[in-house]
Amino acid sequence: MISRLAETGLTQMLSTLRALWSRLAGGTDEASTPAAPATEYKGYRILPAPFRNNAVYQTAGTIEKDTPEGVKQHRFVRADTHHSREDAIAFAISKAKQIIDLQGDRIFKETDG
Repeated sequence: MISRLAETGLTQMLSTLRALWSRLAGGTDEASTPAAPATEYKGYRILPAPFRNNAVYQTAGTIEKDTPEGVKQHRFVRADTHHSREDAIAFAISKAKQIIDLQGDRIFKETDG
């Protein structure tokens, strides 16, 4: 009898092998997926960048702002997951707007240690 832990590991290994086989056989991968368009919001540029994590998309993106010193960036990744890339993009934009509204330029402050 296979233990639950071994079964989970086997499932993950098979999923990885299936994805590798798909790429080798000419299937799509994340590198071939076009980037989501940038969204302007209150002087900031939001670049949603969800990524595939097992069978779901993880919420992630970058917030940029043009300043006299150059472009400042803040990258974010959240635990929220979505079954479709489109849903993950929409949520990343919404989450970025919330970050901007709550923190503003403080997101670009470097933290010590």
